[in-house]
Amino acid sequence: MLGQIATHYLWWILALLLIAGEVMMPGYFLLWVGIAAAAMGVLLWLFPGLGLLAQAVLFAVLALAACLAYARWLRPRVERDAPGGERLNRRAEQMVGQRYELVEPIVNGRGKVRVGDGQWLVSGPEDLPLGSTVEVVAVDGTTLKVRAAA
Repeated sequence: MLGQIATHYLWWILALLLIAGEVMMPGYFLLWVGIAAAAMGVLLWLFPGLGLLAQAVLFAVLALAACLAYARWLRPRVERDAPGGERLNRRAEQMVGQRYELVEPIVNGRGKVRVGDGQWLVSGPEDLPLGSTVEVVAVDGTTLKVRAAA
C-alpha cells in the first residue's frame, strides 16, 4: 500500500518539475505534459491498483491528448484574442491604416515617418513635403507603403 500511495506523489512531483521546466524554457509543450502527469497523480490516487505498464500507456495518452487539445482549441483562441491577433509579432503590419507625419519628405518615392520614438522608411507614389500626413496602406519588409492622408 505504501508503494502505491507514494506512486501518485511521484507523478505530482514529476508534474511540478515539468511545469517548472516550462517556466525556465517557455514553449507550452512541457506545461501540457506536466498537466498530464498531474492528472496521472489524481488517477493513481483514485485508482491505486494501476500497474506500471497501464500508468505508462495512460500517461502517454493523456500527454498526447493534452498537447493536441492545446494545439487544436486553446492556441487558436489565444492567438485570435491577443492584441494584434495574427499580427502579434509583426509590428509593421499593425501600422496599416495608421496616420503619421513625415519627418523626411518623400522624394523620388522615399521618405521617413516618426513612429513613437523611432523612424520608419516609407515609400509613396508621389512626392510629399516635410510635415505632410500620410496613411500606411501596406508593408514591404521594413518599409511602409503610404499615400497622402485625405
